[in-house]
Amino acid sequence: MARTRRPIIVTLGDLREHVEARVKSGAYASASELIRAALADPRPNVPARKVFKRLHEHHARRGKTGRATEQA
Repeated sequence: MARTRRPIIVTLGDLREHVEARVKSGAYASASELIRAALADPRPNVPARKVFKRLHEHHARRGKTGRATEQA
């Protein structure tokens, strides 16, 4: 059967190491599979403003409980 779609070449830069590590771990069979899964993510986009607000609130709560000042 002839290939119905042409491949697309993408330069991943620093992300290449992450992709290769995920494939090597067995989480994905190939880089193509990983990219298809990433592009098909059904979760809605979250505006950066909302993400940073949640992070700020999270860290503020940690500071109030004293866990933020614990030594690692």
